[in-house]
Amino acid sequence: MEDLKKKYGFWTATAMVVGIVIGSGVFFKADDVLVASGGSLPKALLAWLIGGGIMMVTVYVFSNIATRIEKVNGLVDYFEVAYGQRAGYLVAWFMTFIYYPTLGAVLAWVSAKYTVGLIGVPQALWAVAAIYLIAFFLLNCLSPVLAGKWQVTTTVIKMIPLALVAIVGIILGIMNGQTVQSFAESARTVSAGGGLALATLSTVFAYEGWIIATSINAELKDAKKTLPRALVVGSFVVVIIYMLYYLGISGVLSNDQIIAAGDNAPVQVIELIFGNIGGTLLYVFVILSCLGTLNGLVMGACRGMYSIASRDLGPNPGFFKKVNTQANSTVNSALMGFVLSAFWLVIWYGNFAGWWGAFMDISELPIAFLYVVYISLYVWVIRTFDDLGAMGRILSPVLATAGSLYIIWGAVQKDMFLWFLVIVLGIEVLGLLLMNAKKAKRIDSVVL
Repeated sequence: MEDLKKKYGFWTATAMVVGIVIGSGVFFKADDVLVASGGSLPKALLAWLIGGGIMMVTVYVFSNIATRIEKVNGLVDYFEVAYGQRAGYLVAWFMTFIYYPTLGAVLAWVSAKYTVGLIGVPQALWAVAAIYLIAFFLLNCLSPVLAGKWQVTTTVIKMIPLALVAIVGIILGIMNGQTVQSFAESARTVSAGGGLALATLSTVFAYEGWIIATSINAELKDAKKTLPRALVVGSFVVVIIYMLYYLGISGVLSNDQIIAAGDNAPVQVIELIFGNIGGTLLYVFVILSCLGTLNGLVMGACRGMYSIASRDLGPNPGFFKKVNTQANSTVNSALMGFVLSAFWLVIWYGNFAGWWGAFMDISELPIAFLYVVYISLYVWVIRTFDDLGAMGRILSPVLATAGSLYIIWGAVQKDMFLWFLVIVLGIEVLGLLLMNAKKAKRIDSVVL
């Protein structure tokens, strides 16, 4: 098997963490969190804080794991070492067929939604979403190094509207009294929300994505040092930015106005603060930030089948583990990732077309299922990481488990949860049927 070159450093890895996490969720989940919180700003901020806290403690546990294992695809490698190749294969199958393509499809749609809103052609929404999906898969196939540079560039760009809204919005809110009013008065248009657990689940989508950075650990220079540092630094930066940004929005719009604006709330805030010309420019930055998140998800999707094929466990491994020597990219694996992402984009379209009779939220449900996987790893850390102190081995995994259970509880309350569960189980059974059972074996000893 041809190996991928070590081509990424600390800044690319950190930018990938920040760039994937910050992008769409902080923009189009702002109103969802407030609605689920019953229109209460303090409860909404608490949800953002809880979601950030869960991410931070989860990242800390994974940073301890990342210092010990360096293979092909972070999370899959960790699970394989913990529970054997069969278990690792099933996690890789889930990531490849569900996690990466569902979130990638949603991000293509979000990016397209803001784009058509800017140019005034809402009827082109789904066509633009498809174009974005195709374009970023081509970028990652033809020039993965350029894709990495795009990730760093968009991370810097997306900080501009976030920082400006946070700073100017907070100052204006304090001066005109809007911030105090938003804290004191709940939105009148919402009588009751779904509760703090559902609100936190929405923030978790906004905080999600950092785990995808582990998918490039085989391509990181000095990965055992670089990846843990990038995870911790990147996630801390994200939490601080999100809290300040949300306060900035609440200093410009009332709770009722945020809910009424929906996904366009950040756009309205930007235009109110900076006027039409400044608002348009920052609107472009919002689109670029969403595209940066999409690029990060596509980076992970391109390597999905490659991570399975590298273990010779899935269907046609010889085909999917080929590396294009000229571009140093996993082209065949990326092709499969694109097909799956296109499929889930159709599923997402079906929500708005009324095909399912309810709303299957593939922006949040896959994340909750991933936290089930996380819990298994926390148990493994507690059982085997003997050299860590009480904080690393006991306290942080226990806190991370509690946070995971809280997120899962929120997901259980979502519409079509049971239907999505059936789909996940069906896809995993298909993966088992296509697995090369003779190759699957227990890893009995690993040097940690």
